[in-house]
Amino acid sequence: MPNDQSVDIASIKKTLIHKGMVWDLVSDTFEFNGQRLTREYVDHTGAVAVLAFNEKEELLLMKQYRRPVGKYLIELPAGILDVPGESLLDCAKRELAEEAGFDAADWSELISFHTTPGGNNELITIFVAKQLSETSLVFEATGEEVDMPQSWVPISEAVKLVLSGKIMSPSAVVGIMAYQLSKDGS
Repeated sequence: MPNDQSVDIASIKKTLIHKGMVWDLVSDTFEFNGQRLTREYVDHTGAVAVLAFNEKEELLLMKQYRRPVGKYLIELPAGILDVPGESLLDCAKRELAEEAGFDAADWSELISFHTTPGGNNELITIFVAKQLSETSLVFEATGEEVDMPQSWVPISEAVKLVLSGKIMSPSAVVGIMAYQLSKDGS
């Protein structure tokens, strides 16, 4: 069965082109199949996203403005790994509390994926959170996180939104479809 495989190919030269607030742009030169190649890509910290379900088994979706695409996207609570030493699960718990105002008693890891492997090394891990309760965390939202309206939808409706192109955020698309397929036993 085909599968992704890690390979260790050393850099000949790796140069920081731009130091960003969240990610960096690098130029990376390496040898591959007898050729010297240089690729520029985004060096990303990685991120998490959360499929949060209420007691009615409805999925929490949030609307967030995304400047690069000039749209409000329907998304999952999510965020980057920006706290040194924080585990993926702890990051997911923090992001659910900060962005959505919830804690969860039941957590499971669903899937991990590369967002755009031809242009960045970001890896997103998606968790499922159930048995929600209001968080006691006090968090002051800033920027695009100040106004993120929430809605609750059945997973079957979320799948229809993905398939009709009404949800295009990659973590939401991957998470919703992976969860539905796992429920179907596929």
